[in-house]
Amino acid sequence: MKVYQTNEIKNIALLGSSGSGKTTLAEAMLFESGVIKRRGTIAAKNTVSDYFPVEQEYGYSVFSTVFHVEWNGKKLNIIDCPGSDDFVGGAVTAMNVTDTAIILLNGQYGVEVGTQNNFRYTDKLGKPVIFLVNQLDNDKCDYDNILEQLREAYGPKVIPIQYPINSGPDFNALIDVLLMKKYSWKPEGGAPIIEDIPAEEMDKAMEMHKALVEAAAENDEGLMEKFFEQESLSEDEMREGIRKGLASRGMFPVFCVCAGKDMGVRRLMEFLGNVVPFVSEMPKVHNTRGEVVEPNADGPTSLYFFKTAVEPHIGEVQYFKVMSGVVREGDDLTNADRGSKERMAQLYVCAGANRVKVEELRAGDIGCTVKLKDVKTGNTLNGKGAENHFNFIKYPNSKYSRAIKPLNEADTEKMMVILNRMREEDPTWVVEQSKELKQTIVHGQGEFHLRTLKWRLENNEKLQIKYEEPRIPYRETITKASRADYRHKKQSGGAGQFGEVHLIVEPYYEGMPLPETYKFNGQEFKINVKGTDEVQLEWGGKLVFINSIVGGSIDARFMPAILKGIMSRMEQGPLTGSYARDVRVIVYDGKMHPVDSNEISFMLAGRNAFSEAFKNAGPKILEPIYDVEVFVPSDKMGDVMGDLQGRRAMIMGMSSESGYEKLVAKVPLKEMSSYSTSLSSLTGGRASFIMKFASYELVPSDVQDKLIKEFEAKEAKEE
Repeated sequence: MKVYQTNEIKNIALLGSSGSGKTTLAEAMLFESGVIKRRGTIAAKNTVSDYFPVEQEYGYSVFSTVFHVEWNGKKLNIIDCPGSDDFVGGAVTAMNVTDTAIILLNGQYGVEVGTQNNFRYTDKLGKPVIFLVNQLDNDKCDYDNILEQLREAYGPKVIPIQYPINSGPDFNALIDVLLMKKYSWKPEGGAPIIEDIPAEEMDKAMEMHKALVEAAAENDEGLMEKFFEQESLSEDEMREGIRKGLASRGMFPVFCVCAGKDMGVRRLMEFLGNVVPFVSEMPKVHNTRGEVVEPNADGPTSLYFFKTAVEPHIGEVQYFKVMSGVVREGDDLTNADRGSKERMAQLYVCAGANRVKVEELRAGDIGCTVKLKDVKTGNTLNGKGAENHFNFIKYPNSKYSRAIKPLNEADTEKMMVILNRMREEDPTWVVEQSKELKQTIVHGQGEFHLRTLKWRLENNEKLQIKYEEPRIPYRETITKASRADYRHKKQSGGAGQFGEVHLIVEPYYEGMPLPETYKFNGQEFKINVKGTDEVQLEWGGKLVFINSIVGGSIDARFMPAILKGIMSRMEQGPLTGSYARDVRVIVYDGKMHPVDSNEISFMLAGRNAFSEAFKNAGPKILEPIYDVEVFVPSDKMGDVMGDLQGRRAMIMGMSSESGYEKLVAKVPLKEMSSYSTSLSSLTGGRASFIMKFASYELVPSDVQDKLIKEFEAKEAKEE
């Protein structure tokens, strides 16, 4: 295989909702370019994409698939991405390492929630977009309606370059208004018959051609002047204008294909090869120091590893993009993240599970390698003279969580090793060993996402696991001041234990003044602050510990032990065993024994005095509240809003966004446990949502009573 220069390489992501036909399109592209000799099908489980057992079991893409085609002296690196929102990690990764997005639309459904989500990501990243209407042979396909949906969602920048003469089962011809030709196919598809546009289509074609010329001219001042003078542009000038329009997101061209019959695919590839921007024409990537890293083959070598796949008989296959310089077989590079040395023993370009050996890859290119010692997804490898480190991929927050444990507890360590390895393949799986909840939690993008994880553990790794509802990380705090004292006394021959602690607890807030006087049951307590410890709690909030001992009733050396006792109760709050936060404790009196007092005595005295005071200080349970944004079709808005209100949601606002309604709400985490499944069921899979932590708020009193009773029953059972 020839070595491609940076200005001969184009990197493209195939995006679209589940069922839009990305895997089928990938087969047709590979077939048309001669990489494969016959096209596979999803039904026959023999496609280049979707080659992992879990994908063949479920019949949908779980991982992104990297492949390349050579076309008219250009190299197109293409990443076929999963369509399901549950596997968004693959799409987000692909959009970050490619330069152009093709968003496929299912001819039957047009603009779907997946279309909206993908477009939103391309907008954030400033990537060019080509819309591709697929499955034009579907009997429910209405091309004009889809074009209308696209214009309604994305405005006048949506410019058709092709339209079908007939959509539906009779589809076999389209008009290309860039080349002003009719393309038609025999039933087997493949090479088109190219003819002049028939007279009955000429008026429509000329009108769309004129709109395309105007759109192309708008992206370049020189072309605009020429257009005003001549009212037309040459084919090359139009290509130049479209390329600039794509790069600036000034236009979104629309193409047509029927990938299943290989109709229109060859023409699409011509456009990709001739018109889509090269790597060198796209916005530059920055390293973590904010420095621009040019995709320059003459620069020092830097590779960014964006994907890991674990394949049977091979192990880890690591996929990378050459950010700068040239990488050659046998190069020794340094891992910027881990400090280790790596030798690039073998270099490949990819076509799914098939790999073609190459001797070198240049800036902007995408390849893979095997048998690296210590490289993880997201790592950077540098050659001599390069000190880059990249961290430009930001994944969406998790939306679905489950506690996970093996059926056989002895397999816990084995399970953790496998989960951490699998996270290399999909960074949107987040594994957390929660000390607070005493559970291993696996966070993902939806129920489908975690079901796939379970299938792989049980079928590939032969490890039986079960999911449980995760506990909620409640917090405990207090609402008023309270006083308590506790004496710890133990005598059992020899040295005994003695410690007595008198303390006051009160709610803490930032900037509160130092304490002076308190009144409890008619008795006044004057406070004389000797010392203050502020403990920033790792679970959020603060503990402020004030020493107000006068007259030496407790030695200063025992104060850390009292604080330690209080902290141990803060870690296991008196109401539900949850973390406590935002409390100020004033130790103002106590007693010691000259022989029997020691640290353990004061630790226990402090813990028990704090516990008693806490329970009398108007204790309250706080629950985590999340900001939730739901993107929902307008016809399902009422159902979704009603469902949210049943989840104790506070609706914060509504707005329209690109043909969909956006609902913003604050919802308790407790109520979000199975929301992704319910939302999918309510809307037929047409809605999506994002959520992120907002704050801790007081739970309603009926919920608090229920939680305390549950905890007390559990404690009694364990005793």
